[in-house]
Amino acid sequence: MAETDTLTLFIGCYTGGRGQDGPGHGVTVARFTPDTLAFEAVGGEAVPNASYSVLAPSGGLLFAVREEAEGQVTAFAIGGDPARLRQLGSRPSGGGEPCHLSTDPAGRYLLTANYGSGSLAVHPILPDGSLGELTDLVTHTGCGPETARQAGPHAHMVLPDPTGESVLAVDLGTDSVYAYTLDAEAGRLTLLARNRLRPGSGPRHLVFHPSAEFAYLANELDDSVSVLSYDRGSGILKELASHPAAPNLETVRNYPGGIVLSPDARHLYVSNRGDDSITAFAVLDGGARLQPAGRWACGGTWPRHLALTPDGRVLFCANQRSAAVAVFRVDPADGSLSATGAAFTVDQPAHVAVLG
Repeated sequence: MAETDTLTLFIGCYTGGRGQDGPGHGVTVARFTPDTLAFEAVGGEAVPNASYSVLAPSGGLLFAVREEAEGQVTAFAIGGDPARLRQLGSRPSGGGEPCHLSTDPAGRYLLTANYGSGSLAVHPILPDGSLGELTDLVTHTGCGPETARQAGPHAHMVLPDPTGESVLAVDLGTDSVYAYTLDAEAGRLTLLARNRLRPGSGPRHLVFHPSAEFAYLANELDDSVSVLSYDRGSGILKELASHPAAPNLETVRNYPGGIVLSPDARHLYVSNRGDDSITAFAVLDGGARLQPAGRWACGGTWPRHLALTPDGRVLFCANQRSAAVAVFRVDPADGSLSATGAAFTVDQPAHVAVLG
């Protein structure tokens, strides 16, 4: 990506239950120019509580959740002008409060994590980009020791591993990461392994090292980041180390949120809700080890999600409770962040998808 290229951002937002007739957009579309750090609001779609979205591998489709008690997922076609979204229809997500989406590498299936019901849904992506009826729905069982948050399963993330051979589901309620195989013809999940993690850790989101030998996990309830080894044949994850997400906190409880790896896999970033900061780690020993590399104010309140530009030189932070997406420059040499003062004002931003 050249510095002068313009990027399109799809910003997923909570709408506070205001629905289709409420102010603002659940999905807001903005153009961003990296060299000037300038934003331009160019459109959006009024999808209630569209707290997470994902682009299809082709870049021509966008899928968004409707995070409500009776969840839905919605498909959009992206026009020649990326600001133009055309809604292709919605499908029930099969559970409550869907909060994360991914597609398989071939773009044949949409995978949904339903937080409220602790379930995973599989929808086929049809040739026109719309979604077919559910081909599978898997519900987790179990609980964790923190009764206020872990009385039952809460699937918080679902994504394929880098090889596309397995699908992993992170469940905050059961302190587990489940590994499944996905039948490419039938669209059905088969359990490969259940990886039980530290009780009360509350795993939220993970990101893979491109080698597929390691993964990094943000644990929401015990304020930590785990380094995990990964065996793609068995789906087994093993914790190698754990680091505080926001060290030396004494007066406020911290809840790690977003986690993202730089395109060159040299630096890892985690957002901290409570501490209102972004922590960086250097990735060492081929991905097997993390080393703390800095911590910066997030430029707002309650940083829910982080996203990087394709070249890794700009980081976006969706500060949910201060109604803005903050912008940071990234030093490619040491991974350090520099606040730019640039921000895009939008109500309750929860997620940023970048199309470059």
